[in-house]
Amino acid sequence: MSVTERVERDEVPAHRASGVSMRDLLASCAAARAVSTPPRLPDPEVAQPPAEHRKAA
Repeated sequence: MSVTERVERDEVPAHRASGVSMRDLLASCAAARAVSTPPRLPDPEVAQPPAEHRKAA
């Protein structure tokens, strides 16, 4: 068997070269983005002032 024949036989599709499917890779990226992105601040126009609490008896 020549080197060229061996390389063609052993080739793996590019999206599976690392052993991780593209679907899993994209899912992990989405999860990392969701975990590392801080929550948005509320819009100042929509935010309501805090309700006043009554004093305890």
